[in-house]
Amino acid sequence: MNLIHSAVLGLVQGLSEFLPISSSAHLYIIPWFFNWQYQGLAFDVVLHLGTLVAVIAYFFNDWKRILGGAIKGNEERKILTFIIIATIPGAIFGVLFEKQAENVFRSPFLIAEVMFTFGIVLWLADMLGKKNKNMKTMKWTDSLLIGLSQALAIIPGVSRSGSTITAGLALGMSKEDSTRFSFLLSTPIIAGAFLWEGRKIEGLLQVQPISLLVGFITSAVFGYISIWFLLRYLKQHGFFPFVVYRILFAFVIFVLCLLCLIQ
Repeated sequence: MNLIHSAVLGLVQGLSEFLPISSSAHLYIIPWFFNWQYQGLAFDVVLHLGTLVAVIAYFFNDWKRILGGAIKGNEERKILTFIIIATIPGAIFGVLFEKQAENVFRSPFLIAEVMFTFGIVLWLADMLGKKNKNMKTMKWTDSLLIGLSQALAIIPGVSRSGSTITAGLALGMSKEDSTRFSFLLSTPIIAGAFLWEGRKIEGLLQVQPISLLVGFITSAVFGYISIWFLLRYLKQHGFFPFVVYRILFAFVIFVLCLLCLIQ
């Protein structure tokens, strides 16, 4: 893996982790398209560490307020409880279907189908959601359903942020609060994935340290930028451009797959 590959994949991870377009799909499809050797889940974990740093840095004051409020026993404790509840399904599914995530689910045809389908679901949720709830008025059942939707993100193309934002919108949350809750929820799930996959230290030893560093830095920088951008963009706009992107991306993958079959 050369430094250009590392930088490109770090940029892709940083942007697509928080935008509802599926980072796992892009991290698989882009090397597949350019015929790069797949970097493996161990390198993906380093890229996820970069986005973990980005989301912690961006929401540092939020986490400080939530954790401090939980200790004091005020309403912030409820938000922390919701985050914990929503984290559990994703953690369980991630462990149970780890092998499938590395093999069975990494099919370009499947990724194209999932990108298209969940793009339409996001569009419907954005169009039809009532948007009259926020993180302080949501219920524990809402957080559980959002957590179950996050569990689906083990399939490349679903998108962790996309699935949780979609679920939040479908449950009546506002665009801003469903997105903010999704980003806060990403902190424990990304941290858990890093710790779980970090046991595969032999995978990291196969990648040059400078490549890991470049991937980590670009992932962190562009992850921070994507969070900043999306939260501001949603103040006046909806998710339709991301829906269009998902559909076009799925179409391109499908066409490429057909060309490969013909050849």
